[in-house]
Amino acid sequence: MQDNINELFDETEEGLYEHFRFEAGKAQSPLRVDKFLMNLVENATRNKIQQAAENGNIFVNDVPVKSNYKVKSLDVVRVLMKQPPFENIIIPENIPLNIVYEDDALLVVNKEPGLVVHPGHGNYTGTLVNALAYHFENLPLNSSERPGLVHRIDKDTSGLLVIAKTEFAMTELQKQFAEKTTEREYVALVWGNVEEEEGIIESYIGRHVKDRMQMAAFDDPEKGKWAVTHYKVLERFGYVTLVSCRLETGRTHQIRVHMKYIGHTLFNDERYGGDKILKGTTFSKYKQFVENCFSILPRQALHAKTLGFQHPITKEYCRFDSEVPEDIVKCIEKWRNYSQNSVLEIE
Repeated sequence: MQDNINELFDETEEGLYEHFRFEAGKAQSPLRVDKFLMNLVENATRNKIQQAAENGNIFVNDVPVKSNYKVKSLDVVRVLMKQPPFENIIIPENIPLNIVYEDDALLVVNKEPGLVVHPGHGNYTGTLVNALAYHFENLPLNSSERPGLVHRIDKDTSGLLVIAKTEFAMTELQKQFAEKTTEREYVALVWGNVEEEEGIIESYIGRHVKDRMQMAAFDDPEKGKWAVTHYKVLERFGYVTLVSCRLETGRTHQIRVHMKYIGHTLFNDERYGGDKILKGTTFSKYKQFVENCFSILPRQALHAKTLGFQHPITKEYCRFDSEVPEDIVKCIEKWRNYSQNSVLEIE
């Protein structure tokens, strides 16, 4: 006997919605997970369920499984899909936009930290998309039916985004992102003294096997999508380093995952453990200093500084550059002063 615990509408950073959550009963005999779900999910086809499994979107006890996995007693089964199981009504809201460029085909906005890009679980209003719906009519829909969005950045990441205003612009810009011809450069403050002046980080990025809200770097191509990040040291402060990161690909949390992968988690990145003191001394004054930095910069230290692409109409190359936000600047200044006035034991 299976117990349908509840239906959840929880959105992950990838835009995947958790449609259903089931817990197998104590008397559950081993049964393929695709058959298990077909018995419980209304109007579900075996093909659709198997496709979800192939995409790594069926989890048993928080671990992705294939369609032939045998569900056992008390297993918790979750299913993620690309669209929410309810009508996603976008409510236009008069939210100010920091528009750095606009013409008939597109606009470029400088997103503030803390602004969610599109509606999802817990954020149905107050997003960038709600603002776009208010300020612009008839924006084209992307493949996820989100008006104007060509790409996205995380809620607590600030910086530049290009928005399409026409179907043609949407198609042409998405093609450039897919073909990796766009320019995307970020500024990040990371824990530790990055040894090399510059380098390339390569891995496959996929969902973390235990924590589905995290992504992780893998060597196995079956566990994720290929991702490449180019980094360069801008300034060293001993226990932290200011770096520039240029994306060759655009995977979920790519910079956050890749910098952690090489041992340099982003400063104050709560999701990936950067909100703890990862480098430095045990002195109480140092701990207080870091806590003060966290207070000044209450988010991950990541800013999408530069964005470049070919204009879909004029075919001219467009390159936009934004100033690093005040919270990151103040945090950098504190670390600069600290490193200049302290004797550091670099690890």
